[in-house]
Amino acid sequence: MYFIVSLLAIVLVAPAHAQVQIDIGIHLPAPPQLVVVPEVRAVQYVPAAPDNLFLYDGQYWAFVNNGWHVSVRYNGPWIVVSPIFVPRPVLLVPVSYYRAPPGHWKQWHKHAPPRWGDEWGREWSEKRQWKAGDDDRDKGNRKGEGHGKGEGRGKGDEQGRGKGR
Repeated sequence: MYFIVSLLAIVLVAPAHAQVQIDIGIHLPAPPQLVVVPEVRAVQYVPAAPDNLFLYDGQYWAFVNNGWHVSVRYNGPWIVVSPIFVPRPVLLVPVSYYRAPPGHWKQWHKHAPPRWGDEWGREWSEKRQWKAGDDDRDKGNRKGEGHGKGEGRGKGDEQGRGKGR
């Protein structure tokens, strides 16, 4: 009986470990040169990377295969991140800073952020309170909004009251 329980524990732990360390194909030989994104100064991008790689708040964010991944190191290990948890400043980076944008992005304005509402749908837009053409020009001066840590998980105060209530 003990053997079966031990074997079951190993089988259940192994997939969890494999899910955490995802290889998304970013293999840089050294720490990359970072360049500030002028439109979103809190974010830097890696112009020499073969993929879409950004640094924000001490974490690397990669947009690969139409999905977001995060790591504290430029080469991973990478963790898959649901679009709802990607920080707003990262989402506001204009299309022109994506080294490998999806093909359909070519029809979008290159000096504007990607159309995330089109990519992830109405439910995502409502949860993030995202509007078409959303940008940060007037952000940071209203209660519950700004550029700090934890951003992108909703707006409002600490009692859970949202904007407009």
